Amino acid sequence: MKKLAVGPMTTPEYNEWWVRRTNDNIPKISQENSQSIEKQLRVIPSKLEIIKQDFERRNADLEKKVEQMEEEKMNLRLDINVQKLETEKLRKEKNKAEEELGSLKTDYKKLRLLMRTAG
Repeated sequence: MKKLAVGPMTTPEYNEWWVRRTNDNIPKISQENSQSIEKQLRVIPSKLEIIKQDFERRNADLEKKVEQMEEEKMNLRLDINVQKLETEKLRKEKNKAEEELGSLKTDYKKLRLLMRTAG
């Protein structure tokens, strides 16, 4: 079965020319009045772009504040945990002192009773 090519037939020279062709309508940059490409292509931001940049800056500032507040919150939680531990320690010491006081009162009563019966 034979295949039939449809479309224009071109030579390799034409293909090479087509690939390297230049558009004569594009103005060339003169060396006399040369400016940097950055200056020539400087883009003036639109109002939307300015608003977007302002939003991104404010958002970054707020993110920093949130991070600082989270760090402060963590530090406060640590302070609370330390206070709870100290409170629990003092409560245990108080309970121990009350038990010792109760024991001393009992011993004192026993001693008084012994002194009455002996005297």
